[in-house]
Amino acid sequence: MKTLKSGGAEAAQMYETENDISKERRTELNALMNRRLADAVDLQMQMKQAHWNVKGPSFIGLHELFDKVAEAVEGYVDQIAERIMQLGGIAEGTVRMAASRSRLPEYPLAISDGTAHVEAVARALSTFGKEVRTTVDEANALNDADTADLFTEISRGTDQWLWFVEAHSQATK
Repeated sequence: MKTLKSGGAEAAQMYETENDISKERRTELNALMNRRLADAVDLQMQMKQAHWNVKGPSFIGLHELFDKVAEAVEGYVDQIAERIMQLGGIAEGTVRMAASRSRLPEYPLAISDGTAHVEAVARALSTFGKEVRTTVDEANALNDADTADLFTEISRGTDQWLWFVEAHSQATK
């Protein structure tokens, strides 16, 4: 394993592998996936924040929904980290890494109302979904159909959870 230097900064370390994707492309893919890993770790914890703090007449339904979303996102975290490892990278999935790299908006801490949590969760899911779709395009540009397929699957799941969450605020009056 070597430490790569890029522009004077230390870049991710890579393990040797027999994977036929070039080391240069694997390095780019791992950097890309570590950015999404940070987003996914942040998203998972934001879902737990909503799960723990929701209040109001829809409490039980939203409490359970947010927990199910958190469980699904935990699966995405694991899938992304394992793909990074498959390509010889290091999964940089600590909470500190997520906090410094995540592109998700900060989750509002002072809310408790179910409607406010629905809006905040929907915003987090939609931002994550957008980043994931960008990752599909970037993985395709790097000729890695497997990584693109993984993120396509994550995108479909994220869109489904967004639909489930938004359904709580889309009823006609």
